[in-house]
Amino acid sequence: MVYQPPTGARDLLPLDVAQKRWIEKRLQAVFHRWGYHRIITSTLERLDTLIAGGAIDPSTILAVQGAADEQLGLRPELTASIARTAVNRMSVSRFPQRLYYSANVFCRPDEDSHSSQQELFQAGVELLGGGGILADVEVLSIAMDCLANVGLGAVQSPQWQLIVGEAGLTKSLLSVFPERIRQTVRQAIAQLDLTGLEALPLEGALRDRALQMLDLRGEPTAVLQKVSQWDLDASQRQQVERLKTLFELMQASVGEGVKLPIVLDLSLIRTFDYYTGIVFEVASTGGTVQQVLAQGGRYDELLGSYHPQGDSVPGIGFSFQIDELYPVLLAAQQLPQSVPTSDYLVVAQDESACAAALRYAQTLRADQPELRVELNLDAGQKPERAAIIDYAQTRNIAQISWVSAEGITVEPVSQ
Repeated sequence: MVYQPPTGARDLLPLDVAQKRWIEKRLQAVFHRWGYHRIITSTLERLDTLIAGGAIDPSTILAVQGAADEQLGLRPELTASIARTAVNRMSVSRFPQRLYYSANVFCRPDEDSHSSQQELFQAGVELLGGGGILADVEVLSIAMDCLANVGLGAVQSPQWQLIVGEAGLTKSLLSVFPERIRQTVRQAIAQLDLTGLEALPLEGALRDRALQMLDLRGEPTAVLQKVSQWDLDASQRQQVERLKTLFELMQASVGEGVKLPIVLDLSLIRTFDYYTGIVFEVASTGGTVQQVLAQGGRYDELLGSYHPQGDSVPGIGFSFQIDELYPVLLAAQQLPQSVPTSDYLVVAQDESACAAALRYAQTLRADQPELRVELNLDAGQKPERAAIIDYAQTRNIAQISWVSAEGITVEPVSQ
C-alpha cells in the first residue's frame, strides 16, 4: 500500500519551504515597517466562534469532534479568530492595535471551485480600533508596499491592480429592489452575471438600475462622477465623498505624476454581510490569467459579535493568499531556485579525529550563528577524498574543513 496525503493536502519539500519562507519574510518585513506585531491564534476554533460574524459559510468549515462532543472546526481564515482574541484577551489594550499573521487555514472547497485544496496559507494584517479614513489609506498602502517588496513592481510599474469597492454604498444602492429578489440581484451583480440579471422579473427603472450597477467599474474619478448623477440620499452622498477623499489621499501619498493602479468597482460585493465599508482585491496583471492575490476590507461591527454586551471597535484588514501569490512570483522569476547551501563541510579524516571534528563544527556555529555547517558522517572509516569533494560540489558547499590529529586544514571547493 502506498500512503498518500489526504485529498486537498500536500507536503512541502525543502525547496517549496524555502520559496514559501522567501515570500513570508518579505511580507513580514513590510508589516514590521508599518508597526504591526505578530499574533498567533488557535488552529482549532469552536464552530459558534467561526460563524458568529456571519462571514463564514458553515458548509466550508472542516469540522472536528472535540472532547465531550464539543463542536470544533479548523479555521478557514484568521479574522474571526483575531476578533475573538481581541475581545477576550485584549479588551484592556489601548487601541489601535496593529496585528499581522502568517498561518495555514483550512477550507472545504465548494462544488464550483476549480481547486481541491483544503489547506492553504495566508499572511495579512488586521488594524483594530482605526475607524477613520487614514486607516483605510494605511491598509491599502501596506498591500501596495507588499507587492513591491515581493518583486511585483511599485506603483510606478506595477504588475498588479488594486480593485476597490464600497460595501455600505453598494448595499444601500441595492435597497431599491424588492426584498424578495434583492439577494438574487446582489448575487448576480457580485458574479457579474448579465444573463442572470436580464432573466429576473425587473422592468423599467429597476431593470436599468441593475444593469447600471454592473457598469460601475473603472477609473475612480469617472465612476464617482457617474454615480453622483444618480438620485442619492444624504448618506449615500456622504459615502461617495468619503471615497473621493480616500483616492485623493492615496494619490497625495505617492505624489503627482504617478498614476495609481486602482480601479473603483461598485459591483464588487461579498455575498455575506461581513464588510461595512471599503472592500478590495489585489489582482495580478502580468500573466495571461488574472489571479486574485489578496482580499480585504472594513468590518466595523464584527468584534461586537464576540462581546457580551455587543460593544464593538472598528476594524480593517486584508490577507495575501500565498498559494495564489506563489505561481505569479515563480513566473516572474522572483523566487529562489534552490535550497540554501552549507558554508562548511567538516570531515574527520579518521576515527580518532571525530571528537575534534565535532568540537570544531560547534565552534564554527557558535562564532558565526548565520553559518550552515555540515558534519561528514563517515566516521568509522577513512573517507575517500575524491568522494568528499564530489559530494561538496554536488551540494554547492563552499569549503571543506579536514580535521586530523595534526590539525585542521580548510580549503575552498571549486565548483
